[in-house]
Amino acid sequence: MGNNKYYTPDGFNDTLPGICAFKKDAESKLRRLFSLHGYSEIETPGIEYCDIYTKPSFVKEEELYKMVDQKGRLICARYDGTIPAARFAATLYKDEPLPLRLSYIENMYRFNQSGGGKQSGFTQAGVELMGAAGSDSDAEVIALAIRSALEIGVEDLQISIGQTKFFEGLARQYGLDGESSDKLRTAIAAKDSVMIERTAKEAGLGEDEATMLRMLSEGAGNDMLDEFDSKITDDTARDALLNIREILNVLDEYGYSKYVTVDLGIVSSEGYYTGMIFKGFTYEVGFPIISGGRYDNTVGVFGREMSCVGFSLGLSLAITALGRQERIPEYKGPDVIIGYEGAIPGTRSAALALAEKLRTEGSTVILDSSHMSEEELDEYAASRQIAATFYINMAEEGEE
Repeated sequence: MGNNKYYTPDGFNDTLPGICAFKKDAESKLRRLFSLHGYSEIETPGIEYCDIYTKPSFVKEEELYKMVDQKGRLICARYDGTIPAARFAATLYKDEPLPLRLSYIENMYRFNQSGGGKQSGFTQAGVELMGAAGSDSDAEVIALAIRSALEIGVEDLQISIGQTKFFEGLARQYGLDGESSDKLRTAIAAKDSVMIERTAKEAGLGEDEATMLRMLSEGAGNDMLDEFDSKITDDTARDALLNIREILNVLDEYGYSKYVTVDLGIVSSEGYYTGMIFKGFTYEVGFPIISGGRYDNTVGVFGREMSCVGFSLGLSLAITALGRQERIPEYKGPDVIIGYEGAIPGTRSAALALAEKLRTEGSTVILDSSHMSEEELDEYAASRQIAATFYINMAEEGEE
């Protein structure tokens, strides 16, 4: 094993003081933002039964950090915030009137998902609007996701909006069987035009249909709605396009249109999205920092039917992006350090009084308890970039 015990496991990192301070400040801002929008914070266990993720096929078992409890039951580290919130809404909150507005800021754990800025252990912030259907609810959640990113300092933000029902309707319009539909969904998500062509040909589709499928993987932009409008006959697909148009109209009223584009090639990576789906991107990381959408069938798995929509912000990933964008302020250490001559009566009391006075005025203050000399105190302050030093050296009573 060597010295592995002295290092963090793969996919997990310690957090330096400056980043930690920035992260905690970001969490405070998000907590206040969610509260101002009427979302109540909940905490769910860091350990869940694996079944809540795997039985409904929400998450692949191999992506979970799994353990066995003392009774031999399979448990796992919390994978995300949405599924535990769904369990919460259907059990502890089963008698609460709808809609529910819940929020969380918690650590998540995903096995073998690191690299490119992603970590296996990370902090995620999110909200869940439960018991509310329609495009206004969809837009509320997207707008709050945008505001959340802006609140923590992400300014270069792009939100891509799709609709899972659109591809379902298109597949039905083209008469695709389950296998062909799944292959095309995977190829569109991977933007694999060669596989799209091959699968379309195997399914007996014509050139016009293959062209439309390629457009899903190759194009993004609000003009996609117009391009597809005249070519769609399936009612589900047409309703999906209408849903996106309505969302865009509401987001325009929020003043957030500049952050939003349509991407009908977005397909669900999780197994629970049932309608609108969106992802948020910024530069310097290769993965979305925001993911969200509508998941109307999820809470019903736990015994309470309700329409739901929500989003999560990968706070750790967003902070990685901000660091690479050089948008994290330089870490500011303590403002003041105070030392005193311990051998002289009264110096400690004077130092304590001065420290409390400065703290009351808003300064961060170290009171030296290691009895550094005045020269040592100055050297330490310079090495830590502490702006001011005070050294209390009162003359003994009666001494000239």
